[in-house]
Amino acid sequence: MKKSNKILFGIILVIVGAILTLNAVGITSIDIFFRGWWTLFIIVPCAVGLFNDSDKSGNITGLIFGILLLICCQGILDFELFWKLLVPVVVLLIGLKLILGSFFGAKGDQVFRQAKESKGGVRTGTATFSGTTINCNGEVFEGAQLDAVFGSVTCDLRGAIITGDCAVNASAIFGGIDIYVPAGVNVKVNSNSIFGGVSNKAMPNHPANPNTLYINATCLFGGVTVK
Repeated sequence: MKKSNKILFGIILVIVGAILTLNAVGITSIDIFFRGWWTLFIIVPCAVGLFNDSDKSGNITGLIFGILLLICCQGILDFELFWKLLVPVVVLLIGLKLILGSFFGAKGDQVFRQAKESKGGVRTGTATFSGTTINCNGEVFEGAQLDAVFGSVTCDLRGAIITGDCAVNASAIFGGIDIYVPAGVNVKVNSNSIFGGVSNKAMPNHPANPNTLYINATCLFGGVTVK
């Protein structure tokens, strides 16, 4: 957990603890367990992620979902209508993300296509209800296709030989993908996420780095972590 996240959650816990203490001694009578209070466990982390995570789309989706649930708990919106609308709204958001991603992620898609057509091709890693690891130590790396469905994929590029721009297509559906990147490479992420997202913990990009690793991520109830 990032330092800023720890501080924010610490402040929230201190406030809650103070209110409970004041209520216990009879100084206040603040009811923190209002109808739908549990939705704050969705709303607060997503709101924090908007300021700290590089991937905003997953946090925005989670924030909207949490707020709608809170509205339902307050009786403003009917729960039955909410659940009826949930699936079509999710499908709509996925479609919009794919359409927008095709425009804003054009460079990453182009680099990946070039990698597929090159002599070296792309590495593949697929995990379905399992886990797999790709280690590119000492290999010339141009691209990779990573797919995790109810599983986990680890792609270690720290020892890879990178001589130009490269790309990774990562798809995490109810699964997780970890990508370890080498030093001296810039990382650019294009994410299509619904109830998931990308956490980019790699070193900050630097103008002196000659090559760029493009990560095209699609997350559905899953996540991609760049380290």
